[in-house]
Amino acid sequence: MAERGLGARSDLHKVGWELSEFPILCSTCLGDMPYIRMTKSDFDKECKICTRPFIVFRWKPGNSARYKKTEICQTCAKIKNVCQTCLFDLQFGLPVEVRDTFLKEKVEVPKDPVNRDFWAHQMTKNIDKIELPYDKNNYPILEKFEKKETNQKRNLPHVCSFFVKGDCARGVNCPYRHEIPEINELSEQNLKDRYYGMNDPIAKKILKGYFDSKPPKPPVDKNITSLYISGLTDESVKDNDLM
Repeated sequence: MAERGLGARSDLHKVGWELSEFPILCSTCLGDMPYIRMTKSDFDKECKICTRPFIVFRWKPGNSARYKKTEICQTCAKIKNVCQTCLFDLQFGLPVEVRDTFLKEKVEVPKDPVNRDFWAHQMTKNIDKIELPYDKNNYPILEKFEKKETNQKRNLPHVCSFFVKGDCARGVNCPYRHEIPEINELSEQNLKDRYYGMNDPIAKKILKGYFDSKPPKPPVDKNITSLYISGLTDESVKDNDLM
Protein backbone atom coordinates (compact mmCIF):
# COMPACT_ATOMS: atom_id res chain seq x y z
CA MET A 1 0.00 0.00 0.00
CA ALA A 2 2.87 2.32 -0.79
CA GLU A 3 0.64 4.68 -2.76
CA ARG A 4 -1.20 6.06 0.28
CA GLY A 5 -0.21 9.69 0.61
CA LEU A 6 0.08 10.04 -3.18
CA GLY A 7 -3.55 10.99 -3.63
CA ALA A 8 -4.80 7.40 -3.33
CA ARG A 9 -8.20 6.54 -1.91
CA SER A 10 -9.25 3.69 0.31
CA ASP A 11 -11.60 2.23 -2.29
CA LEU A 12 -9.72 -0.54 -4.13
CA HIS A 13 -11.09 0.46 -7.53
CA LYS A 14 -10.12 4.11 -7.09
CA VAL A 15 -6.55 3.66 -5.94
CA GLY A 16 -5.18 4.09 -9.45
CA TRP A 17 -3.99 0.52 -9.98
CA GLU A 18 -4.58 -0.99 -13.38
CA LEU A 19 -7.95 -2.13 -14.70
CA SER A 20 -7.63 -4.29 -17.79
CA GLU A 21 -9.36 -7.13 -19.62
CA PHE A 22 -6.34 -8.42 -21.58
CA PRO A 23 -2.57 -8.46 -20.97
CA ILE A 24 0.19 -6.88 -23.07
CA LEU A 25 1.96 -9.86 -24.65
CA CYS A 26 4.31 -10.66 -27.51
CA SER A 27 3.36 -13.25 -30.13
CA THR A 28 5.74 -15.83 -28.66
CA CYS A 29 4.29 -15.72 -25.16
CA LEU A 30 0.73 -15.65 -26.49
CA GLY A 31 1.38 -18.79 -28.54
CA ASP A 32 0.24 -20.06 -31.93
CA MET A 33 -3.12 -21.41 -30.80
CA PRO A 34 -6.05 -19.36 -32.20
CA TYR A 35 -8.13 -20.03 -29.08
CA ILE A 36 -6.81 -20.08 -25.55
CA ARG A 37 -8.32 -20.03 -22.09
CA MET A 38 -7.01 -17.31 -19.84
CA THR A 39 -7.68 -16.76 -16.15
CA LYS A 40 -7.71 -13.31 -14.58
CA SER A 41 -6.92 -12.56 -10.93
CA ASP A 42 -7.44 -8.99 -9.77
CA PHE A 43 -4.51 -7.63 -7.73
CA ASP A 44 -3.24 -11.16 -7.17
CA LYS A 45 0.50 -10.39 -6.97
CA GLU A 46 2.83 -7.43 -6.85
CA CYS A 47 4.66 -6.18 -9.92
CA LYS A 48 8.28 -7.37 -10.07
CA ILE A 49 9.40 -3.81 -10.90
CA CYS A 50 7.23 -1.27 -9.06
CA THR A 51 5.94 -3.73 -6.39
CA ARG A 52 2.32 -2.52 -6.79
CA PRO A 53 -0.57 -5.01 -6.95
CA PHE A 54 -1.62 -5.76 -10.50
CA ILE A 55 -3.94 -8.02 -12.48
CA VAL A 56 -2.35 -11.42 -13.10
CA PHE A 57 -3.31 -13.31 -16.27
CA ARG A 58 -2.50 -17.01 -16.63
CA TRP A 59 -2.78 -19.16 -19.76
CA LYS A 60 -1.26 -22.06 -21.68
CA PRO A 61 0.23 -21.06 -25.08
CA GLY A 62 -0.04 -24.57 -26.57
CA ASN A 63 -0.66 -28.25 -25.87
CA SER A 64 3.04 -28.96 -25.29
CA ALA A 65 3.73 -25.65 -23.51
CA ARG A 66 3.79 -24.78 -19.83
CA TYR A 67 1.39 -22.38 -18.12
CA LYS A 68 2.61 -18.80 -18.26
CA LYS A 69 1.57 -15.67 -16.38
CA THR A 70 2.19 -11.95 -16.42
CA GLU A 71 5.12 -10.81 -14.27
CA ILE A 72 4.88 -7.00 -14.34
CA CYS A 73 2.06 -4.47 -14.39
CA GLN A 74 0.84 -2.79 -17.56
CA THR A 75 2.24 0.62 -16.60
CA CYS A 76 5.78 -0.75 -16.38
CA ALA A 77 5.24 -2.69 -19.61
CA LYS A 78 4.00 0.38 -21.51
CA ILE A 79 6.83 2.60 -20.26
CA LYS A 80 9.45 0.22 -21.64
CA ASN A 81 7.27 -1.14 -24.48
CA VAL A 82 7.87 -4.73 -23.40
CA CYS A 83 5.87 -7.92 -22.97
CA GLN A 84 4.41 -8.40 -19.49
CA THR A 85 5.78 -11.94 -19.33
CA CYS A 86 9.14 -12.25 -21.09
CA LEU A 87 10.02 -8.52 -20.88
CA PHE A 88 11.30 -8.47 -24.48
CA ASP A 89 10.59 -5.51 -26.76
CA LEU A 90 7.17 -5.77 -28.42
CA GLN A 91 8.19 -4.40 -31.82
CA PHE A 92 11.47 -6.18 -32.44
CA GLY A 93 11.43 -9.08 -29.98
CA LEU A 94 14.79 -7.94 -28.59
CA PRO A 95 16.13 -7.57 -25.06
CA VAL A 96 15.78 -4.05 -23.64
CA GLU A 97 19.55 -3.63 -23.43
CA VAL A 98 19.96 -4.26 -27.18
CA ARG A 99 17.16 -1.89 -28.13
CA ASP A 100 18.24 0.90 -25.78
CA THR A 101 21.81 0.73 -27.09
CA PHE A 102 20.63 2.25 -30.37
CA LEU A 103 17.88 4.53 -29.04
CA LYS A 104 18.55 8.26 -29.06
CA GLU A 105 16.23 8.76 -26.09
CA LYS A 106 15.83 6.36 -23.21
CA VAL A 107 13.16 6.10 -20.55
CA GLU A 108 14.79 5.83 -17.14
CA VAL A 109 12.88 4.04 -14.40
CA PRO A 110 13.81 4.94 -10.79
CA LYS A 111 15.11 2.11 -8.64
CA ASP A 112 14.87 3.85 -5.26
CA PRO A 113 11.62 2.72 -3.53
CA VAL A 114 10.41 6.23 -2.65
CA ASN A 115 11.08 7.74 -6.07
CA ARG A 116 9.77 4.59 -7.76
CA ASP A 117 6.40 4.80 -5.96
CA PHE A 118 5.90 8.44 -6.92
CA TRP A 119 7.05 7.74 -10.48
CA ALA A 120 4.68 4.77 -10.84
CA HIS A 121 1.76 6.83 -9.56
CA GLN A 122 2.45 9.66 -12.00
CA MET A 123 3.02 7.31 -14.94
CA THR A 124 -0.24 5.47 -14.28
CA LYS A 125 -2.16 8.72 -14.16
CA ASN A 126 -0.59 10.20 -17.32
CA ILE A 127 0.33 7.09 -19.32
CA ASP A 128 -1.82 8.08 -22.33
CA LYS A 129 -0.27 11.57 -22.53
CA ILE A 130 3.38 10.53 -22.45
CA GLU A 131 5.34 10.46 -25.72
CA LEU A 132 7.58 7.40 -25.72
CA PRO A 133 10.66 7.08 -28.01
CA TYR A 134 9.66 3.75 -29.56
CA ASP A 135 9.12 4.23 -33.28
CA LYS A 136 10.21 1.51 -35.66
CA ASN A 137 10.67 3.91 -38.57
CA ASN A 138 13.21 6.02 -36.71
CA TYR A 139 15.58 3.15 -35.91
CA PRO A 140 16.22 1.07 -39.07
CA ILE A 141 19.33 -0.45 -37.48
CA LEU A 142 17.11 -2.42 -35.11
CA GLU A 143 15.51 -4.15 -38.08
CA LYS A 144 18.78 -6.08 -38.51
CA PHE A 145 18.19 -7.72 -35.13
CA GLU A 146 14.42 -8.08 -35.42
CA LYS A 147 13.01 -11.51 -34.55
CA LYS A 148 10.62 -12.23 -37.40
CA GLU A 149 9.63 -15.72 -36.21
CA THR A 150 8.27 -16.79 -32.85
CA ASN A 151 10.51 -18.93 -30.66
CA GLN A 152 8.21 -21.52 -29.14
CA LYS A 153 11.11 -23.09 -27.26
CA ARG A 154 10.62 -20.34 -24.67
CA ASN A 155 7.20 -21.86 -23.88
CA LEU A 156 8.43 -25.39 -23.21
CA PRO A 157 7.92 -26.86 -19.72
CA HIS A 158 10.69 -26.41 -17.20
CA VAL A 159 13.23 -29.18 -16.66
CA CYS A 160 12.18 -31.76 -14.07
CA SER A 161 14.46 -31.36 -11.06
CA PHE A 162 13.74 -34.93 -9.93
CA PHE A 163 14.83 -36.27 -13.34
CA VAL A 164 18.11 -34.37 -13.03
CA LYS A 165 18.63 -36.09 -9.68
CA GLY A 166 17.62 -39.43 -11.25
CA ASP A 167 14.61 -39.77 -8.96
CA CYS A 168 11.48 -38.96 -11.06
CA ALA A 169 8.79 -41.64 -10.62
CA ARG A 170 6.22 -40.13 -13.01
CA GLY A 171 7.88 -41.25 -16.22
CA VAL A 172 5.99 -40.25 -19.38
CA ASN A 173 3.22 -38.71 -17.24
CA CYS A 174 5.56 -36.06 -15.83
CA PRO A 175 4.49 -32.58 -17.02
CA TYR A 176 8.10 -31.37 -16.95
CA ARG A 177 10.91 -31.96 -19.43
CA HIS A 178 13.16 -34.97 -18.91
CA GLU A 179 16.53 -33.73 -20.09
CA ILE A 180 19.78 -32.57 -18.57
CA PRO A 181 19.92 -28.74 -18.73
CA GLU A 182 22.93 -26.94 -20.13
CA ILE A 183 24.43 -24.70 -17.49
CA ASN A 184 25.76 -21.41 -18.88
CA GLU A 185 25.36 -17.68 -18.39
CA LEU A 186 22.21 -17.68 -20.56
CA SER A 187 20.45 -19.92 -18.04
CA GLU A 188 21.05 -17.47 -15.20
CA GLN A 189 19.01 -14.38 -15.95
CA ASN A 190 17.51 -11.82 -13.64
CA LEU A 191 14.06 -10.38 -14.42
CA LYS A 192 14.87 -6.90 -13.10
CA ASP A 193 18.19 -6.74 -14.95
CA ARG A 194 16.39 -7.66 -18.16
CA TYR A 195 13.84 -4.90 -17.62
CA TYR A 196 16.39 -2.20 -16.73
CA GLY A 197 18.64 -3.28 -19.62
CA MET A 198 21.74 -4.21 -17.66
CA ASN A 199 23.79 -7.38 -17.18
CA ASP A 200 21.58 -9.29 -19.64
CA PRO A 201 23.55 -12.30 -21.02
CA ILE A 202 21.30 -12.61 -24.10
CA ALA A 203 21.82 -8.94 -24.93
CA LYS A 204 25.58 -9.25 -24.46
CA LYS A 205 25.66 -12.18 -26.89
CA ILE A 206 23.70 -10.26 -29.55
CA LEU A 207 25.72 -7.06 -29.17
CA LYS A 208 29.02 -8.93 -29.20
CA GLY A 209 28.12 -10.56 -32.52
CA TYR A 210 27.18 -7.18 -33.97
CA PHE A 211 30.26 -5.24 -32.89
CA ASP A 212 32.63 -8.11 -33.77
CA SER A 213 31.26 -8.14 -37.33
CA LYS A 214 31.95 -4.43 -37.87
CA PRO A 215 35.23 -3.49 -39.61
CA PRO A 216 37.99 -2.13 -37.36
CA LYS A 217 38.28 1.62 -36.96
CA PRO A 218 41.19 3.32 -38.74
CA PRO A 219 44.11 4.23 -36.49
CA VAL A 220 44.41 7.76 -35.12
CA ASP A 221 48.00 7.91 -36.33
CA LYS A 222 47.83 8.51 -40.10
CA ASN A 223 51.42 7.24 -40.53
CA ILE A 224 50.26 3.69 -39.85
CA THR A 225 49.54 2.23 -43.30
CA SER A 226 50.17 -1.49 -42.73
CA LEU A 227 47.76 -4.18 -41.55
CA TYR A 228 49.05 -7.44 -40.08
CA ILE A 229 46.92 -10.55 -40.60
CA SER A 230 47.94 -13.93 -39.18
CA GLY A 231 46.68 -17.47 -39.56
CA LEU A 232 46.22 -17.36 -43.35
CA THR A 233 46.17 -20.43 -45.59
CA ASP A 234 46.40 -20.90 -49.34
CA GLU A 235 42.60 -21.02 -49.52
CA SER A 236 42.29 -17.72 -47.63
CA VAL A 237 44.25 -15.75 -50.21
CA LYS A 238 42.84 -17.52 -53.26
CA ASP A 239 41.79 -15.22 -56.11
CA ASN A 240 43.12 -12.17 -54.25
CA ASP A 241 40.28 -12.11 -51.71
CA LEU A 242 42.25 -9.72 -49.53
CA MET A 243 42.86 -7.16 -52.24
